[in-house]
Amino acid sequence: MMKYPKEYLEEIKLRVKVSHIVGKSVQLKKRGKEFVGLSPFKNEKTPSFTVSDEKGFYHCFSSGEHGNIFDFLMKTQSVGFGEAVKILALEAGMQPYKFSIFNEKKEKRFEVYKKIFKYYSDLANSNLFKKDNIDALSYLETRGLNKKIIQDFRLGFVPWKSSSYDMLSKEFNEEDIKLTGLYYKNEKNGKFIDRFNSRIIFPINNLKGETIAFGGRILKKDTRLAKYINSPETEFYKKGRIIFNLDKALVERGKTKDVIIVEGYMDVMSLQSVGIKNVVSNSGTAITESQIELIWKFFSEPIVCLDGDESGQSAALRAAERLIPLINENNKIHFSILPTGEDPDDYIKKNGREKFNNLLKSKQIIQSFIWEKYLKDIDKDNPFSISKFEKKLKNLCYTIKDETLRKYILESYLKNIRELTPIQSYKGKFNQYKKKDFKILNETKKLNKQKDHFSREQIKENSILFMMIQCPEIVKLKIEELSELTFSNKDTNNLKGEIIKLTLNKNNLSEIKSQISNSFKSLILDIERNSILKNILNDKNEDEKISFLEEIILELKEMNHLKKIEVLENKVVKNLDENSYSELIKLKSQLNGE
Repeated sequence: MMKYPKEYLEEIKLRVKVSHIVGKSVQLKKRGKEFVGLSPFKNEKTPSFTVSDEKGFYHCFSSGEHGNIFDFLMKTQSVGFGEAVKILALEAGMQPYKFSIFNEKKEKRFEVYKKIFKYYSDLANSNLFKKDNIDALSYLETRGLNKKIIQDFRLGFVPWKSSSYDMLSKEFNEEDIKLTGLYYKNEKNGKFIDRFNSRIIFPINNLKGETIAFGGRILKKDTRLAKYINSPETEFYKKGRIIFNLDKALVERGKTKDVIIVEGYMDVMSLQSVGIKNVVSNSGTAITESQIELIWKFFSEPIVCLDGDESGQSAALRAAERLIPLINENNKIHFSILPTGEDPDDYIKKNGREKFNNLLKSKQIIQSFIWEKYLKDIDKDNPFSISKFEKKLKNLCYTIKDETLRKYILESYLKNIRELTPIQSYKGKFNQYKKKDFKILNETKKLNKQKDHFSREQIKENSILFMMIQCPEIVKLKIEELSELTFSNKDTNNLKGEIIKLTLNKNNLSEIKSQISNSFKSLILDIERNSILKNILNDKNEDEKISFLEEIILELKEMNHLKKIEVLENKVVKNLDENSYSELIKLKSQLNGE
């Protein structure tokens, strides 16, 4: 039977809390750092079963049962070890392990890889405290790092013309050493050159705390060389999937939802030196989707805190645009803005831990951060600028994978835009219904002076019917728009429908009035008696009549639309329903001419 690699099993245990698995079958209560509950292995009235996420095990005092998440599944669900691994790998969001000769060889290569890095790291750490390298140690001390921090992070120094390759070659073969990326070959003389020559090095660890790469900071002032470099990507080190210091930050797992993401190694160590342990770094590279998803396995609300200079803030905005598609109700991202020109390292040295924590309290949720950044670039008095701004926000929202969250954030943005431009209102925005531009006739204002016992909606409806009765020649021209209307009163709606039906079926339009009079005599008399249009339409030509009808139709559609919105808004407020909310968003989008 083939064995699962140790790294694979450890990864599962790191990603999945014991309390999460046990809690599916045992009712647990928090007690200090642990959880307690009734034993699943023995009937008991007093809880003696404890779970520790920090230590990664459960223990039953009444039965003596003890183990990790794999043991628990095997004992409570009667499954084998292999099946337990498959279940928990799925729970951890990991791919099922596929056994092969290739996997076995890769595991062996990884064991050699780790040994070389440990050897190299220990050698560099010892170099740091040699008299010949006093400049390196002094530099770290001037940056505020004491010996404890230096040793906790296993910092080191690689002197010029390092002999580490020769030392390593005594124990490891050339191919294994080349695999690490620690050296590159001089094509002229065939010798291997240390990539981190004259650099202070920062070990980059996996989640188990094993060193798999390095970051290096040049010590001598040489503008031809990059200030910071990282190990090249290897079979076992992918920059976009590794987070610096996450292995140490895991001590805060379960204590807080927050983890602070800073840009550099020094930022991490400065915060660590004042007792802020929930801090990690993206090692100077752009924050990737893989990195944020890895962080979310342990901390649900990371705070991006990059440098306060222009490049740092630009990087923060790019990160926000890249990461907003991934957010959901359980996993959020916040941004904290540092004062201009400062990084976390500078800020903590000048102001101390308390002020830094206060700064973090003013953090912005990702969608608010993006809004503020985009807002700075618009001209509020320029409709073209606002239009571009709105489209940019919409396009960003459409990338959010969580459909429900996408709707809420989009609605929030649209609401803010409407408040930004208060001169705009719903009224008169139904341009999508207009077939052609026309001059709004002043006579429409007279419609608002109708008798008190009619609502504004009824006045509009009756005016349309009056025109349909008196001007049958224009009904056929506007048959589509009229068919779309639904009147508030059943009788008036039936009358409209009958006129449309007769118009479609009869060639002689003059006969329509006589046809409808038989069934709607009383209603027609009432419409004609109370309508003021009989005095308005007399001197109008056909084009003016059409324009007049179009305007009334437009206003009635607007009124109906607003009525629907009001009903849905009240419904959503009382009882949030996703279908109602979707319809509300759709209606408001139409109202805004989208």
